[in-house]
This record gives sequence, C-alpha cells and structure tokens, in this order.
Amino acid sequence: MLRLARGRVSALAGSPEGGKQPAGAEAGPPRVLLPSALPVPAVERILQRGIFEIDGRSCDVVLSDSALRWRPIQPERPAAPAAGNSKCGSLNKEEFIELKDLFSVKLKRRRSSKQEKGGTLLGITLFVCMTKEQNKLKDYTINLNNLSEDHCTSWVRDLKKILTEFPHRPKSLKVLINPQSHKKEATHVYYEHVEPLLKLADIKTDVTITEYEGHALSLLKECQLQEFDGVICVGGDGSASEVAHGLLLRAQMDAGIDTNYILTPVRTSLPLGIIPAGSTNVLAHSLYGITHIVTATLHIIMGHMQPVDVCTFSSTGKFLRFGFSAMFGFGGKTLALAEKHRWMPPNQRKDFAIIKTLASLKPEDCEISFLPEKASQDFQEASGNEHRRTESDCNNQWKKIQGHFLNINVMAIPCSCSMAPGGLAPNTRFSNGSMALIIARNTSRSEFVKHLKRQTSLKNQFNFPFVETYTVTEVKIQPRNNCGDEIGDVEFHGTSSENNYPWNVDGDLMEVASEVHIKLHPQLIKLYGGHLKEMNDYK
Repeated sequence: MLRLARGRVSALAGSPEGGKQPAGAEAGPPRVLLPSALPVPAVERILQRGIFEIDGRSCDVVLSDSALRWRPIQPERPAAPAAGNSKCGSLNKEEFIELKDLFSVKLKRRRSSKQEKGGTLLGITLFVCMTKEQNKLKDYTINLNNLSEDHCTSWVRDLKKILTEFPHRPKSLKVLINPQSHKKEATHVYYEHVEPLLKLADIKTDVTITEYEGHALSLLKECQLQEFDGVICVGGDGSASEVAHGLLLRAQMDAGIDTNYILTPVRTSLPLGIIPAGSTNVLAHSLYGITHIVTATLHIIMGHMQPVDVCTFSSTGKFLRFGFSAMFGFGGKTLALAEKHRWMPPNQRKDFAIIKTLASLKPEDCEISFLPEKASQDFQEASGNEHRRTESDCNNQWKKIQGHFLNINVMAIPCSCSMAPGGLAPNTRFSNGSMALIIARNTSRSEFVKHLKRQTSLKNQFNFPFVETYTVTEVKIQPRNNCGDEIGDVEFHGTSSENNYPWNVDGDLMEVASEVHIKLHPQLIKLYGGHLKEMNDYK
C-alpha cells in the first residue's frame, strides 16, 4: 500500500538532539534554496505546505487531498560529493505516499518513563499500511520532525479530517473471541497483536469472550448491533462460520423473514472481519492468501471489503444454516470422528481421524442432483482437465447422478490452507455466483489417497478418472438408503448417530438424516479483506 517515488523513507527518523531544533522550527530554518514547487497533479487540492525534518534531512513537504509529497531542500553551496558516493545523486528525488494508505496520525512527543501525558513535542508520526511479499501487509511509520506546536497541530487536524472521509473504514467494532480455538491462543492474539493496532487507528471496540459453543450465535441474535460498523471474530473456522451464520440469521430476523423457511435471504449490512486463531483457518487463508494476524487486522482497519457468496443448507424444506463450503462422505466422517476425540491435541486429533477414516473407507450410496451454472462456463482445472458438461446446461434443468461416492465437496470459496495451498476448489472465486461441485466416486484406497495427497501440492488434484467437477448454483444430496426418511433432529457439534449423516460445513459438524439442499446466494455478506489478486478482480 505504501508507494515511494524513486527512493525509500527510513522507518524512523532520528529525534532532534537536546537544544537542537530541526529546520522549520520556531527559531527559523537555516538559509536554504527552496525548490520553486513540488510537482503536484492538477486534480489535487493543496491543503498544507511546510518544512519538516525527515530521515535527518530538511524537506519541503506538500499535503494535498490525496497524497503527501516531500523533497530534500538543497543547500546554497552543496559540498562536492565524495568520489564513489552513489547516493548523492538521489538526495533530491521526490518521495510520496498516497493518503489512502495512511491509517493513523499522531503528535510525536518525548516523555520520561513515568510520564503518561504531555512531553516535549518532536513532530508528527504517520502510520502507513504497506504491502510486503505474498499478500502480507505491514504497518510502517514515517516521522515528520518539527518543534512548532501550532504548525504540527494544524497538519494533524487536516490529516485526521482526511482519514475520517475514507469510506468503509470502521469506527466501532463488536469483537467476539473464542478462547478455546486451537491452542487456546485467541485471547492472547487479540490483546497482544490486534487491539494495539485498533487503538492506534482510534477504533472503538466492544469485546465479548465466548463461554460456550453457540454463545456467539445467541449473542448476535439478541444484542443491539446498530452502534457497530462491523463484527470481528477471533478464532478458527468453526467460530468464523458461527459468527457469519449469526450475522445472516440476524439480518433475516430484522427483515421479518421466518428463519425456519428461508427461500430468498437478505444481505447483512454488517461486514465480518476474521482474525485467524484456529488450526487450519481455511476461511482466513482463502480470504487473505496467508494466515497473518497483522495482515488481517490491517485489512479491517483500512476498510478493505470483499463481497462473498453464501450457501443456504436446508432439508425437506426446512432451513438449517448458512455456510461457505460443505463436505459429505470422507470429509464429514473425518470431522465426526475428530469431534469424538476432542481430548487429543488438535494436530494429533486431525491426523488420527484421517488415518482412522481411511482405514475403514467406505463409499456412500447417494443420488446427487445439481443445477448447472446458467452461463455454462466450464470449470477449468490447472492441467486442462475439462469440466463435464451436460445437455441440460442450456435448458437450466436439473441433472441427476447416482452411485457410490467416497467424498462430495460443495464449495463457494477456494478453501485453501497451509495443507492445501492451491485450495480444494482452486478455480472458485468469492463472488462469481457459482459453486464448485467436486465428486470422488468409489475407487481403491490407494487411488483415493493419491487424490488427497495432490491437495497438499499445486499439482492437479482432479486429474483422476474417478473425480468429476462441475460448476453449479444448486445441489441436492440424498443418501439412498434413507430416501424415505423425514428430517430428524439436526445436531451441530454433536456426536454421530446411526440415523444421521455427518457433514463438514466450514469445519463445523452438522448431522442430518435425509436429503440436504444447498443453494448459492450471490454476495450475501461482505468480509473485511480479501486476497489481493481477488480484490483486484472485483474493483
């Protein structure tokens, strides 16, 4: 986010020594030759111009309504450059930052160790959001040193006014922390890494540490949300899914929709921010490209937003929940087994469940009905494996498949994580109005394991004869040996029963006895952040 023109700004400019005033202070600057004018685009409106010391150099600084520009002031008789000094030729280069990358401005003061307020004014500190490699964001400081209280106060006032005018940047957030996520680090993550940045950006917060499963859902259904600009979840995939479900459910309640039978849901007006503090963090990894706490926090502070498609899950006409992705078969059974062994450490529990489920690998006898994407766009794979099209695509008709299946994935997001860097549905986007239906038919255990191993690399995981992929907008999955059953009790986070089939919905266990209908609803929620490439796609 920080762009520098022909040069680099030191992260921390040196503070003036005792009794020595920087150029531009009240005693007056040294005799210098000012550049006639810094080049400013005609569309920009000049707000302030003055002299500050930046990185130990006196600089002519211009503040417009869109950028801050500065250039070192040349002395009247500059000393001859030393032989071999390659830096001297670049000392007069203009540098700048765009104000859209600025997220906080503070007066810089020198204080004693016991002093909390006041102190000797040194100048202004700018806090900037910059992009590092691999989608990582970092906060960066630039010091504008000047000892004039009036001068600095005037600049800070104008800069803060500009910051308040940027759209989507939150001023008040509801924060929900799941203290049980992964290694129980969520509380530490928030107070040590997230809260200091939010305070720096002058964002007010109301924090709730959840005490039991479903606490966040209950709170979101009942609390007053009008005073907040967004909701933040600190936890893993299960926590994030619960909060997203709660926000959407609350939107339906506020709109007077019967939450037992949601056919056409309304969008939630409150965006959701996700601070990754779980074991896999699929939703956060898909959103940011990495699971980096500072990156996630800065996306929230900067007001970056990504519209996201959401699925509704229902059975026999009754609404069950909202979600972003689902696994049935191997994925559901693995999660159900892991939930029975929550006394194990997270990574050990996960490995145990995978190995145990593979050891007793059995296919599910199912009937799958799906509605192909209206545009009939092929779901292209990395290796060129063609999406399987049907004659009914153009007629917007349902297609049925029957057989024995080891695993069925339905995904509206890429579902990437450290173990599947390319994603389980690598060509799926957050907001393209379609889902990926990925089917693994019955095959040998060794072949299925090869398919699973491909997910951990960037190789084509679908290049197997037993794997089929489709681009769809609706899916119905009916276990055939329970075809006549009515819906039983739907359990979340519960243990498996003989009459219920386990589903993995965003890392959350859902158990249903009969057919599940999954329908995509475009851009139903906005998430703070977004993979930078994904964000560029939807500008």
